Amino acid sequence: MDNDNALAAMAAGIERTNELLQRVLAEVATTPATHAVFVDAGYVYAAAGRLVAGTEDRQTFDLDAEGIIEAFIDKARSLFPDSRLLRVYWYDGARRRIHTREQERIAELPDVKVRLGNLNASRQQKGVDSLIRTDLESLARHRAISDAVLIGGDEDLVSAVEAAQGYGARVHLWGIEATEGRNQADPLLWEVDSQRTFDLEFCKPYLTRRPVPEYGDAPVPSRADVHFVGARVAGQWLAVRGRDTLAELLPGRPYLPPAYDQELLVEAEGLLGISLRAHADLRRSLRDGFWDHLTAQL
Repeated sequence: MDNDNALAAMAAGIERTNELLQRVLAEVATTPATHAVFVDAGYVYAAAGRLVAGTEDRQTFDLDAEGIIEAFIDKARSLFPDSRLLRVYWYDGARRRIHTREQERIAELPDVKVRLGNLNASRQQKGVDSLIRTDLESLARHRAISDAVLIGGDEDLVSAVEAAQGYGARVHLWGIEATEGRNQADPLLWEVDSQRTFDLEFCKPYLTRRPVPEYGDAPVPSRADVHFVGARVAGQWLAVRGRDTLAELLPGRPYLPPAYDQELLVEAEGLLGISLRAHADLRRSLRDGFWDHLTAQL
């Protein structure tokens, strides 16, 4: 009799388990699939700039961020027809994590969330990869997404891909065609569930090279004039970027990080109305003026 009771209890337990599984499966079947797009903006600017404009310097071209984001959304929609978009995450760097005007415009786009890492004195992004890892892992862990589109190339993202896959999400790596070699880390390519590369024809409509200034026959300025312009640019930068930001440059004196040096040169040429590319002595005077004003104010 005891055996009969035990068997009956076991059968009832199995029946309850089956009912629970059926309810779970029914809920899963009625829950729509969801995907999100994670964009490393630094990667997109560098890779698309190199492919279309032949340079990674953001100062020399304009990217139609709204257009390329919409293109990414459309591509995801075609690849995941039965899935809804959660949102696009746009990861970029900014001084003290304060939005630039361009980043503000991107943040205002529907279904787009801008997440900012820091930008150091050499204009290198810091903290962007960790933001991507945090969001990707969190959304996968809470079952908020079933598919993740990752547009980037850094090997540091491998752990995030592994974690998201461990929670059941599929991770799809998208990239931009490299002019030579690869612009995405091999370990990242090996780890993801699928890969896709956008070529030159895809990228060209969204990137425009800025026109190179044309200078007339203005006379070559004196060193004193160029020194004054260097000080003037330093003053403008202090007003816009703040003392703390520019103080980071001081340990490298007399050298400027390449991106800053190029920006200083372009702004000075615009003020002077003449190219300084063939005048090494004037470029030195320009930097001297910049540093003299900067050190006097800090």
